[in-house]
Amino acid sequence: MTIYSVIGAGVAGLTVATELVERGAEVQVFDPAGPPGPHGCSWWAGGMLAPWCEYENAEEPVLRFGQEAIDWWSNHTKVTKSGTLVVAGKRDMPDLRRFARRTEGFSEIGREGVAELEPDLHGFGQGLFFENEAHLDPRKALLDLHRGLQDKAVTFHKKQAPAGLQNAIDCRGLSARERLNDLRGVKGEMLVIRAPDVEITRPVRLLHPRIPLYIVPRGESIYMLGATMIESEDSSRITARSMLELLSAAYALNPAFGEAEVLEIGVDLRPAFPDNLPRVRRLGGTIYANGLYRHGYLLAPALARAVADLALHNTQSEMVDEDRD
Repeated sequence: MTIYSVIGAGVAGLTVATELVERGAEVQVFDPAGPPGPHGCSWWAGGMLAPWCEYENAEEPVLRFGQEAIDWWSNHTKVTKSGTLVVAGKRDMPDLRRFARRTEGFSEIGREGVAELEPDLHGFGQGLFFENEAHLDPRKALLDLHRGLQDKAVTFHKKQAPAGLQNAIDCRGLSARERLNDLRGVKGEMLVIRAPDVEITRPVRLLHPRIPLYIVPRGESIYMLGATMIESEDSSRITARSMLELLSAAYALNPAFGEAEVLEIGVDLRPAFPDNLPRVRRLGGTIYANGLYRHGYLLAPALARAVADLALHNTQSEMVDEDRD
């Protein structure tokens, strides 16, 4: 029987392995870093399944494929379907109107509507509510996929994949740049904080003149703040500006965030192609699945389906590039 070797155990590798196994394939996974953890870019994600919001500055496939992701993840981990709330300060109301023009799938709400959804938000007279969006805890999702694959007898090798593997599927992110020379890294920074005096129940996006900032609840008074998008490949530290903007955004949502405890600071590089859309490429005997950019959890299921279609049936979807070797 053919054995497919998935290289990389981040969100791309684990979703690809899961899709293959669920179609009856035999799979093994190689990752020298071992099980999912802080070493992986997808560990630091926001986990928002927000295709309508992301459509504001993304291409149409993000909206289309992203909607399918909610059901896929619901079948593999806990997904909270409570929607997304988008707000802006009084001086940034033109940004809220522009966001509304460039998206769909929302209802406009006033002060009472904002207060009904999130009573702990202060001072926002208008908002956009994307009722059908969802979110998940990315760390739990990765570990659930890893555990599910182990339960299906998938072997995980904590080592580099040997050279010359047959039926290899490379999902290593930026580590694959020796073959994917149009891949770049986009720096993202985030914070995890604990704020027992604030209760927010769904992802909230605060529109900002430079970048949209968001806060995602993780339960037990813990929140993820993110996320910057910087065209830089220095992942060694967070910048002072980014730290200030992230904490200021939280404070603008509720001043009680000023007393929050900073639990974690995360910095990593998102792998991206020039158009910020993922690609599946077959180079020689290896399939490369990469370029999820900031849409890791949103587009990973569609990427995995494209890989499985190509590997098992030689069927090419729109994510598949022509063979470049």
